[in-house]
Amino acid sequence: MKRTTQVAAATAAIWLMTAGPASATVTVEQLDSLKTDLNIVWVGVCAAMVFLMQLGFSMLEAGLVRSKNAANIVAKNVADMAIGAVAYWAVGAALAYGAGAIVGTNGFFNPTSLFAISDGFNGGTDFVFQLVFAATAATIVSGAVAERMKFTGYLIASVVITGLIYPIVTHFQWTFTDDSWLYALGFHDFAGSALVHMTGGVAAFVGAKILGPRIGKYDKNGKARAIPGHNVPFAAFGVFILWFGWFGFNGGSQLAAADSAEAIGVILVSTMMAGAAGGLVAGLVTMIRGGGKFDPTMAGNGILAGLVGITAGTNFATAPQALLIGAICGAVVVFAVAAFDAIKIDDPVGAISVHGVCGALGTLYVGVIAAGESNGDYTISLATQAIGVVSIAAFVAVTSAVLFYGLKAAGMLRVSEEEEIGGLDITEHGIEAYPAPGMAGVSASTMGASSAGAVGRVARPVTD
Repeated sequence: MKRTTQVAAATAAIWLMTAGPASATVTVEQLDSLKTDLNIVWVGVCAAMVFLMQLGFSMLEAGLVRSKNAANIVAKNVADMAIGAVAYWAVGAALAYGAGAIVGTNGFFNPTSLFAISDGFNGGTDFVFQLVFAATAATIVSGAVAERMKFTGYLIASVVITGLIYPIVTHFQWTFTDDSWLYALGFHDFAGSALVHMTGGVAAFVGAKILGPRIGKYDKNGKARAIPGHNVPFAAFGVFILWFGWFGFNGGSQLAAADSAEAIGVILVSTMMAGAAGGLVAGLVTMIRGGGKFDPTMAGNGILAGLVGITAGTNFATAPQALLIGAICGAVVVFAVAAFDAIKIDDPVGAISVHGVCGALGTLYVGVIAAGESNGDYTISLATQAIGVVSIAAFVAVTSAVLFYGLKAAGMLRVSEEEEIGGLDITEHGIEAYPAPGMAGVSASTMGASSAGAVGRVARPVTD
């Protein structure tokens, strides 16, 4: 071992003496190329982390619905990513990042052309990073309309949100030119509290309102009944996957790693602290309200609420500021869930409260902690942040209403009462997430149409 070390050292010394000073010189061009490569790799890794958030949403939502609808939730999340990728590639990215005063007008079916490597980007890497954000906005809706929406109708909604509604909202801000009218006002949303999360939350609210509550959710006096999810560990697993992905969601939004160590450090610390504070406060509130009982599902939603809240200003927030917005969102989400229940907006997973309400709060918070700060050539203010929140919410509400009322008029919105009682796994997909003993591997298609129909008509309790 000693002899091997000596030989290696001698070889290295000879190489250094013969290589000469020229080989040790790094040119400016080489350094710039290395920085560009580092930026591209960083954004690519973060894109993969955000992509993994789709698994987090799948597990969270599957755990918070009844077992008879778990496969349907998974199917919707798979579809969000698959069909959303095609829609965003074909149309969405161009509407979002193409040149144009209101919407983008170039880059259709060629989105990588919108991100030039000369600007420090790789067209493919940056496109994928933007694509997984679009899928996140769409999949927020999935949980709020769970257990009673037709799968075909949901596919159409996913395409419209990913390919049209979300990209137009993105164009309001993220071209970082005067084409983006909100950016020109000084509006700041670093990673998407409003542009991604509130967009998804408002669309979820409109969809849930038009769709109506699940059968049995409210008693004859209009009081909400609890319909527990079937798998708390699934939900917790989903929360931790989402929390992990959020470091890519926020950290990747720096869009660079070279010369960005300090900035990324601020972003990661604020992300961690806001999520932690949100979960802690939400859990404590449930203990106070629930006779000392800590509710892990609500604590999980508190974590997500804190993460949503910090996303707009994560690049500005100090650790104490992140703790504060996380704590505020953690408390608010508990009361928001109860408030939506009180007005008969049935949201099985709390998506509207987490993403819609806390997305708005986090965006407004930027106007408090960063008032007077530079946003490119413009200045951040609470008034400008409020204009952005109201404008985005109004646009998404109107376009989502057209979408969901259109689906309702076409008979593509809600499943029948019989299908809802039987469960969407069988009636919409012909399979069960948890087949009965001896039935593993048997689907409706292999059982025959008559058998499938019989299984689909089995009336199950509301709380199974």
